[in-house]
Amino acid sequence: MSKPPPARYRTANWSSHNASLHKRGSLLIWVDKDMIWRAPHDGRPGRPPVFSDAALQFCLSIKVLFKLPLRQTVGMVASLLKLAELDWPVPDFSTLCRRRKTLAVQVPYRRADGPLNLLEDSTGIKFLGVGEWQARKHGMQGRRQWRKVHLAMDPATSDIRAVEFTPSRDGDSPVLPDLLGQIPEAEQIGTITADGAYDTRRCHKAIIEWQAMPIIPIRKNGRLWKDDCPAARARNETLRATRHFGRAFWKRWTGYHARSRIEARMR
Repeated sequence: MSKPPPARYRTANWSSHNASLHKRGSLLIWVDKDMIWRAPHDGRPGRPPVFSDAALQFCLSIKVLFKLPLRQTVGMVASLLKLAELDWPVPDFSTLCRRRKTLAVQVPYRRADGPLNLLEDSTGIKFLGVGEWQARKHGMQGRRQWRKVHLAMDPATSDIRAVEFTPSRDGDSPVLPDLLGQIPEAEQIGTITADGAYDTRRCHKAIIEWQAMPIIPIRKNGRLWKDDCPAARARNETLRATRHFGRAFWKRWTGYHARSRIEARMR
C-alpha cells in the first residue's frame, strides 16, 4: 500500500498573514522613566554602589535577549537610553561582570487560566570534558561529568513551571514528586504527560494526590498492579486501554505526542 501524498495548505488570508510577519520583525523596548536607576544610600560604611539592581537587571536582560558580550551590551544600552532621551549613566562591563554574580532576579509567575497540563522530561548537560567532535577526531577520552536537568513545562505558554538538577546517575521518576512540589497549591493540575520512565508507583501516587490525570505509557513489560489505591486503579485502566486499542491509538487519543514540545524546548 503506497503512502498517501501529504496535504497541501494554501494561504487565503494574505492580509493577516503579512501583518503577522511584519509584527514578528517589530522591536519595541519600553524604558520606564520612573525606574530607580541609581542605587539609594543604605547607610552602610564603605563606598556605596552607583547602580541599582534594577539597572543591572535591565542591562543583563538586553545581553541575554540579543546574545551580546558585555562590552557590546554597554554600547547598546547607551544607545537605547539616548533614544529614550534619558541622561543616565551606563555601567561598564566590569561592573556588569562583578554584580551579576550576586544579583537576585525575581522571575514573575503567571498563573494559568485553567488547569495546568504539564509536560515532564529531562536532559543531560555536560559541564566538564572535551566535546564529542574532539574526542572522535583526536581520540581524547578524558574525564567527563554530566548533570541532569528535569523540567515541567506548560504547553499553553511554554513556561517552565518547575526545575530540578540531579547527578547523572539519578533516574527520572524519583524527581517527579519534587517537581510537583514547586507548583503552588492554589494551581490546579489537569494532566501530567511523561514517558515510560515515569511509570512507577511513586509517580502515579504523586500525580493522583494532585487530583490530576497521568498520561504515561505503560512499559512494554508492564503488568497489572494490585488495585489497592486510586493510583494503581488509574494505571491499570491505562494498561487495559493500551492492550485493547493498541499503543499507537492510545497515544493519539490521549494527546501524548504533545510531549515532543518539551523535547524541542530542550534543544
